[in-house]
Amino acid sequence: MRPISLPNLAGKSVAALLAQAETQLVANTDDPRREAELLLTHALAWPRGRLWAFPEAIVASEIGQRFLDLVERRRIGEPVAYLTGRAGFWTLELEVSPDTLIPRPETELLVETALKLADSAPRHVVDLGTGSGAIALALASERLLWHVFATDLHAGALSVARRNARRLNLSNVSFMQGSWCRPLASASFDLIVANPPYIAAGDPHLPALRYEPSTALIADSAGLANLKMLAATAHDCLTPGGWLLMEHGYNQGAASQELLQLAGYQAIATLTDLAGHPRVTLGQRRPNQ
Repeated sequence: MRPISLPNLAGKSVAALLAQAETQLVANTDDPRREAELLLTHALAWPRGRLWAFPEAIVASEIGQRFLDLVERRRIGEPVAYLTGRAGFWTLELEVSPDTLIPRPETELLVETALKLADSAPRHVVDLGTGSGAIALALASERLLWHVFATDLHAGALSVARRNARRLNLSNVSFMQGSWCRPLASASFDLIVANPPYIAAGDPHLPALRYEPSTALIADSAGLANLKMLAATAHDCLTPGGWLLMEHGYNQGAASQELLQLAGYQAIATLTDLAGHPRVTLGQRRPNQ
């Protein structure tokens, strides 16, 4: 095997840098070793397996310092996804930025449910408030005959989502700027999915989310304002028999069901995530409406 070619500058080995980072991160994360490895692979532009294969490799001083700077930023709370610019969701690796939320595993329930509700025949589907494009692109990757639309109010988020679509070579997605359903004009959809802001101002979880865009997290009316608006306005964007799926907070399942009942939906149900928390509430537009 050929030796690794690295700049001939004094530095530390991969193993030493990882050990130092793990010590710095141990009090701030549940998996300091994994996070240290993710940050070092980012700094080196290496695949993660190469760290394991060459623990004795000497890392150039400037790269090592860049890595340790990332570790310090992580130690004080900045998310790994923003430090590396990447996050995994569904089967995809996505670009993320401070313009977008970091996609969470619990949001995969929204994708899973949408895929169960409609087969692979051509469908018109929309993801409202798409952010990085995570939900829209996951659906588009699984249903190549679906035409998936994605809206977002913020140009910065849409730029990230469009880059993700190009990099993943998904051409069955269309992006539009605007608030929720407003860019869709008179179009109608078989499925509408949304992960809107649903955290109440003053919620004790917010300090841990301080690096993420507050506009994508916080909603008025104890976190229910956007859920209420979606329940009321998405109805007219659905085909008769079409479905609305909304992600919400762990304590908002009953309120979300009530909002859908008031808006005239049928077959209303709330689904729980892997942690057993109510996470997605769905309702169907009545076929005769």
